[in-house]
Amino acid sequence: MAPDKNGRVEVEKITRLLRPTTMLVSVMHANNETGVVQPIEGLAEAMAHHSAWLHVDAAQTFGKLIEPLQNHRIDLISASGHKIYGPKGIGILVVRQRGKQKVPLAPLVFGGGQEHGLRPGTLPVPLIAAFGEAAELGLKHHREREAKCLSFRNHFLQAIAPLKPHIHGQEGRVLPHTVNASFPGFSAEEVMLKLRDVVAVSNGSACTSSSYQPSHVLTAMGLGKDEIVGAVRFSWCHMTPDLDWKAVVEKLRA
Repeated sequence: MAPDKNGRVEVEKITRLLRPTTMLVSVMHANNETGVVQPIEGLAEAMAHHSAWLHVDAAQTFGKLIEPLQNHRIDLISASGHKIYGPKGIGILVVRQRGKQKVPLAPLVFGGGQEHGLRPGTLPVPLIAAFGEAAELGLKHHREREAKCLSFRNHFLQAIAPLKPHIHGQEGRVLPHTVNASFPGFSAEEVMLKLRDVVAVSNGSACTSSSYQPSHVLTAMGLGKDEIVGAVRFSWCHMTPDLDWKAVVEKLRA
């Protein structure tokens, strides 16, 4: 389903597509290129009386946006350890039982009987324990971390404002630690080359860094060709040190 120009999918559009036979609705909570956050709370409310299972891909938001993911209408939540500063190579699928009704999951790999027959093989206990610790720290410190990311964001947006960037995603409906922007007159490659001695940026998500095709995310948003070709993704975390913003702006102006 195509999003609007701000990258959001309207709840009404999703619910209009629901049929009595619909079994599953799957939504990416926040986009990994733009940081745009989808209205899963509204979707969960709209699906309150529908039997379809609701899955949320929370790779970008687990341990960061807490309350939306606590909605009991969400049946399945998937997340990755390294996104909350845990180890790489470990992920989770949270499955909620709806009364006596269980989500009809089937294994992708067959063998032993671990995890109720859903996933064979020896479990990586150190990775699981580390992921659990990272999740607890994320829950405990998420407000403090969010405040630091928002402060960094505000400084960043104020610094680049004179360059008149096009920000892809509506402020207030995006993650505090991600900005996707185009600078008029610059391609993404030019921006990355100019900033390479100051800050590391990308022209898309890490998952598609080897692709030279136009971003399917920005294309779906209906952005113009120049905006898509010039789009650069900036991201940071609560541990990112403050930058020499003057140097960043001067590099681009040069």
